[in-house]
Amino acid sequence: MEQKDYLMREIEKIGFMLRAIFNKLIGKKNDFAITMETQFDYAKTLLQSEIDFDLSLFLSLDITESEHYINKFQGLNVVNIEMLADILQEIAMGGETISAEGKVFLEKSLNLYEHCNLADKTFSFAREQKINDIKRILS
Repeated sequence: MEQKDYLMREIEKIGFMLRAIFNKLIGKKNDFAITMETQFDYAKTLLQSEIDFDLSLFLSLDITESEHYINKFQGLNVVNIEMLADILQEIAMGGETISAEGKVFLEKSLNLYEHCNLADKTFSFAREQKINDIKRILS
C-alpha cells in the first residue's frame, strides 16, 4: 500500500513538472527571442533538477537504450512519456525551419510516441496523428 502511494505521488510529480515545461514552451510561442537552445536548456535543467533525468544523455541513446533509460524512472507512465514526446516535438518545431538538431528531437519524439503505442492498451487517435505528422516532416 505504501509503495503504491509513493509511485502515484511520483507519477503525479513528474506529470506536473512535464505540464509546466510544456505550458511554458507553448506560452512562449510568439516570443521569437526564445530559441530552440533556450527551450532545450529550460527543459533539461528542470528535468535534471526534479527527477534526475538527463535529457542530453537521453537524446544520444539509441532506441533500445532509450527504453531502458525511461524504464528506470518509476514515475514515467504512458501519459508522462507522451508528454515528454510532446515537449521534444514542441522544441523541434520552435523555429520556422527544422534544423538537423530539430530532426534529432523529432526522431526521439517519434520513438517515444511509438513506445507509448506499444505500452498503452488503448488506441489514441491523437497520438497516431502526431506520429503521422512527424513521419511526414522527416520524410
